[in-house]
Amino acid sequence: RTGMGPASVRNGELARRPSRRWAWVAGRLLAAALVAGTPWRAGAIELGALWDFDDPARSEQRLRDALGHATGDDAFVLRTQIARTFGLRGDFATAQDTLRGLEPLLPAAGDEARARYWLELGRTYASAAHAPSSQTPETKARARAAYDQALQAARHGRLDDLTVDALHMFAFVDTAPAERLRWGLRALAVVQSSTQPSAQRWEASIRNNVGEALYDLGRYDEALAQFEQAVVLRERATNPRATRAAAWMVGWTLRALQRTDEALAIQRRLEQENDAAGTPDADVFEELELLYRTRGDEVLATHYAALKLAAQH
Repeated sequence: RTGMGPASVRNGELARRPSRRWAWVAGRLLAAALVAGTPWRAGAIELGALWDFDDPARSEQRLRDALGHATGDDAFVLRTQIARTFGLRGDFATAQDTLRGLEPLLPAAGDEARARYWLELGRTYASAAHAPSSQTPETKARARAAYDQALQAARHGRLDDLTVDALHMFAFVDTAPAERLRWGLRALAVVQSSTQPSAQRWEASIRNNVGEALYDLGRYDEALAQFEQAVVLRERATNPRATRAAAWMVGWTLRALQRTDEALAIQRRLEQENDAAGTPDADVFEELELLYRTRGDEVLATHYAALKLAAQH
């Protein structure tokens, strides 16, 4: 299920934790789709046309089809992306085996090819696709070393989009809110100073990252400002699903600020938009459940609790 966030308990209260933590980095809607949507510079391959993050197996087949006609760094990059499809499916061993086959070619590869190699290697050790129990000091150290290499290659090649990608992946290594905020602000600084459209397209995702870190630090007003800016940026693009996800973050934060009426208005609108799109979302229903419970309306709270359970199955 592609929801907007699972529940957790914060200070004795049922709270909201976005499932695509740190701008949905690994995977489906935001950062991952953003990176893949950027045309690759070294050749005629446009990775965005090959990727469907909701269907990694299909993406693998498309990438392999393209690989049959590619040479040099083009072929190298396609193989890094094939490795990524395995990582998104949780098959990190196969992803690492795929990348291991590229090691002999790495010294002669260009900056972007090397940056993508190290990014994908790092993602096999620490990413949104990993269970928290898998994140040992050793795996985090390996991820950090790989992301360091990716950052160096991206900076050397003046590839701002991949620089942002590398910076934001460090938040999967340094997971404390203050550290995630530090990495998010560093990535945002690159986005804001870059003249490269491929880097500028990261802004909504990175603002989401920054906003969530601020939320986890209890700095709700600052978080809201970031989430609201992300909505504005999403509305300029053509992905209504991502726009709804960004709006959900605003509603989530308004509830934390006890601005119940405003939060309700947003979640009701999202309910209607999801219904119209044929994609009812359990996370919207849960927010409505919590908001109506705050109001003391147990009838509607129970109604949305039932809808939430139905959408989860």
